Amino acid sequence: MATTNDLKNGIVLNLDRQLWTVVDFQHVKPGKGGAFVRTTLKHILTGKVVDRTFNAGLKVDIAAVDRREMTYLYQETGEYVFMDAETYDQIHVPKETVGPAADYILENTTATVALHDGNPLYVELPASVELVISQTDPGVQGDRSTGGTKPATLETGAQIQVPLFLTTGEKVKVDTRDGRYLGRVNS
Repeated sequence: MATTNDLKNGIVLNLDRQLWTVVDFQHVKPGKGGAFVRTTLKHILTGKVVDRTFNAGLKVDIAAVDRREMTYLYQETGEYVFMDAETYDQIHVPKETVGPAADYILENTTATVALHDGNPLYVELPASVELVISQTDPGVQGDRSTGGTKPATLETGAQIQVPLFLTTGEKVKVDTRDGRYLGRVNS
């Protein structure tokens, strides 16, 4: 147990038996009345974002979330198998828990896996990853100066938009949060 005065960004709260992470918080002390804490909370499982206000000093239940660096090994019957880098224990994470990170994860990729009571909550990849374009149509001669884009399929199977000058087999940097093309990687 802690109080609302102890809140920080990234801390996980157990409210009504549901886990919420603090995205943003602000201590407010109005001229009249008592102080309060205005927060923006994100539901860990659904991603729903809500604004919630607490009285200052109110006791809140902080959930024990263990964030561990793990290596993705392989996929097996709809589950992703990760290995703890320190203990070499393997855990199976359901595809729904991996979520959109599945579009940008390759074998032997290091990711952060958050666990609560031994159950995986979410998988967090680095902000960007480098992947090879497995298929894209060639750009039309003369279109290179227009700054247009075309669809490309990455080695993970994900589809992103890339500039016209890129070809199949090139390595690109991709933002894992929104799937944006960030640049070409010179190998």
